[in-house]
Amino acid sequence: MERIISEPTAAAIAYGLYQKNDNTRFLVFDLGGGTFDVSIIEIGDGLIEVLATAGDNRLGGDDFDKKLSDYIVEEFRKTEGVNLSKDMTAMQRVKEEAERVKKELSFAQSVHVNLPFIIVDKSGPKHLDMMITREIFDRLTYDLVDRTAGPVQMALNDAGITARELSKVLLVGGSTRIPAVQTKVRHLTG
Repeated sequence: MERIISEPTAAAIAYGLYQKNDNTRFLVFDLGGGTFDVSIIEIGDGLIEVLATAGDNRLGGDDFDKKLSDYIVEEFRKTEGVNLSKDMTAMQRVKEEAERVKKELSFAQSVHVNLPFIIVDKSGPKHLDMMITREIFDRLTYDLVDRTAGPVQMALNDAGITARELSKVLLVGGSTRIPAVQTKVRHLTG
């Protein structure tokens, strides 16, 4: 008999298959590109049981990219007086750059954004050149990181346990590499 299981549950099962200690409870924190899922899993006596799941299907890495894209467009508008959001080609370049910046800010304190010839207007070609720091990124995305708290608390409540009763936390999905997300998980789970 085949069953379909959620990604966080699959990650927990894959992780659990290699565990030698029985009777462990862990939280799977899955912040992927488009959704956020939390599962509380218990492994013991050769069984894997999902105690609770929660999530936010309107929260994911794409939202972090959008915050950066919006910031880049607004800063360019302030300095150059041009609204890039009206040019589809320029916006595609900005979106790709925003994703790159998000990834690099997971390891660096600042990232240089340089998009030459981003747009041409009456005065000629315009170049986008700016520095984005992790501090700016954290400020822009604070509300997104904060939104992860509700589903984590809901899953813990539904499972009938406290964060102290967790043996481990498993981070899944590219956006869990964001330092502010990791800090939030530590805060939520101890």
